[in-house]
Amino acid sequence: MHVKKGDLVQVIAGDDKGAKGRVIAAMPREQRVIVEGVNMIKKHSKETHQGPRGAKTGGVQTMEAPIHVSNVKKLKDDKPEKDEKPAKKAKGDEADKSGEDN
Repeated sequence: MHVKKGDLVQVIAGDDKGAKGRVIAAMPREQRVIVEGVNMIKKHSKETHQGPRGAKTGGVQTMEAPIHVSNVKKLKDDKPEKDEKPAKKAKGDEADKSGEDN
């Protein structure tokens, strides 16, 4: 798969075409990914009184459903990778700024 958990992706096909988000989970065997805020579905669960102090749990929950990995495109992140280091200044630059010759 060309994407992994945490990557920034854009949806290129389907109902949510053009949407951008981060990959929440990747499922390589099924060739599917779950993208934050994309392909939202409503899931109904039975109400129970099993919560703390008899509180109700259940009802209608909105959650992301998986989409096929071929429908997303990986985007470049703004933050640099761990392996990349900022460029070092050359020693000659300091002399050039002062205007003196050696």
